[in-house]
Amino acid sequence: MTSVEITYVGGPTALIAIGGLRLLTDPTFDAPGEYPVGARKLVKTAGPALRAEELGPVDAVLLSHDQHPDNLDTSGRGYLQGAPVTLSTASAYERIGAPVRAVRPWESVELARPHGGALRVTAVPARHGPDGSLPLVGEVTGFVLSGEGLPRVYVSGDNASLDVVREIAGREGPFDVAVLFAGAARTPLVPDAPLTLTSEDAARAAEILGAERVVPLHFEHWGHFTQDGSTLTKAFAEAGLTDRLRLPEPGASVRVP
Repeated sequence: MTSVEITYVGGPTALIAIGGLRLLTDPTFDAPGEYPVGARKLVKTAGPALRAEELGPVDAVLLSHDQHPDNLDTSGRGYLQGAPVTLSTASAYERIGAPVRAVRPWESVELARPHGGALRVTAVPARHGPDGSLPLVGEVTGFVLSGEGLPRVYVSGDNASLDVVREIAGREGPFDVAVLFAGAARTPLVPDAPLTLTSEDAARAAEILGAERVVPLHFEHWGHFTQDGSTLTKAFAEAGLTDRLRLPEPGASVRVP
């Protein structure tokens, strides 16, 4: 089985190289600062470790959702215009149009690999907060990457629900690699619950998914995250899963499994 190389740009943004293809998650290339979301503001505390032009061409963008600037910012929206295809939610297509291609939960798209065969990208559910928060936070999707001779990879997007993780594990698991958006994001919009996985839930998700390796994203660089790399390290250690965690460094690549 071939490996997966994940290059961490910052926040939710990473370049995933698998099966001869290059996929970019949630493009965010703007500078630090305040970013409005309606009457509220999200504060970005660090810029990307790599500029968009330093990444080189990609074969597809995996966009978990478009409605929040910490997952798709102004520079990211410009980036989409040069990408061959952007896979995302039906809501994102309604708001952005082309080049977004809507993929509904459990729908698959096959991307041709350069030396034959295909990478299958399957959209999977994500819940961006507690039950009942959908009207407040909007639609989000995750992704599963699979193909003959390739590792099976789960990319969570902004999901906070272990019930959703269990459903995905039951239908698509087990997984070789889980790319989990952690950080326990909290905002006044949903004040009583995290909008993404806590560090403890990320460790539980690793067990549920049967993931041999976990690469977290979206756990730093924004002020509304309440947990970070240190809490992830602690949670995985307490769960006896230290050997599974691959905490990325901004600008560096992690090769898994």
